[in-house]
Amino acid sequence: MSWKAALSRHLPVVRFFGCPKSPASRGIIGWYSKNYEELKMLNPTMPLLLRCSDNAMPAITTELSFNTSHLLKYMLQKNKFQNTDGSINEERTAAAKKFLGYLADPQLKREYEVSRWNSPGFDPMRPFLEEDQPDWKTDPKISKDLSRYIEIHDELESTWNVITSGPNNEFTKAENGLLMCQRVDLWCAGEMEVEAALKHLLNLGKECNDLEPEMPEYITEFYPGASDL
Repeated sequence: MSWKAALSRHLPVVRFFGCPKSPASRGIIGWYSKNYEELKMLNPTMPLLLRCSDNAMPAITTELSFNTSHLLKYMLQKNKFQNTDGSINEERTAAAKKFLGYLADPQLKREYEVSRWNSPGFDPMRPFLEEDQPDWKTDPKISKDLSRYIEIHDELESTWNVITSGPNNEFTKAENGLLMCQRVDLWCAGEMEVEAALKHLLNLGKECNDLEPEMPEYITEFYPGASDL
C-alpha cells in the first residue's frame, strides 16, 4: 500500500487507456476497477482517469518534468549522438558530457548567475536586448564588468551548438523519444504487468518531478506580533 500512497507526491496525474470491447485491454481495465477506490482514498486530490474508446491501445501515461540533464543522459545512454553511417560521434558525445559537468557544478552555476549583475543597471538576459542593443558587447564598460559572464555564456553557447548540430534532426528526435517515456503501452498485459508499469512511472516521477513542498526543519525567521497583544 505504501507505494500507492506515494503516487500523488511524485506524479501530477495518471491516465489509463483501453478498449472495453477488446481482450487486449482486459488487464488494464480490470486492474483499474479493482484498485481505483484504494488509490483515490490514498490520493484524494490526484486525477486518476480512465479513457475508453473503440480500438484504443491499452496504456498508462503521466506527466514528467524532464530537464536538460535528463535529456543529455538519455542521449548518452542510448547512443543517440551518431554520424550518418551509424557510428558514434565523439565530438557531440564529449560536448554533452562537458555540459553535464556544468550542470553538476554548483559553484560554476552560482558564478554564472551572480556575474550576470556585475554591470549596474544592465541585464544581459533582458528580453529583446539583441534587437534593441545588438552591439552591447562592444561597450568598454559593460564588456569589462561582464567579462566573466560573457566568457561562461559563450562557452556554454558554443558547447550547446555542438550538441544540437547532429544530422537528420537527431536532437529533436531524442527529445520526442524521451517524452515517450511518460507512456507505457500494455497490449495484452495482465494485471501484474499493469501494476509494474505504474510502479515504473512512479520511480521516474521520483527522479523527475518535484511536487512535494520543502518544509524547513526549524524556524528561520521570526516576525513579532502587534505590540498591544
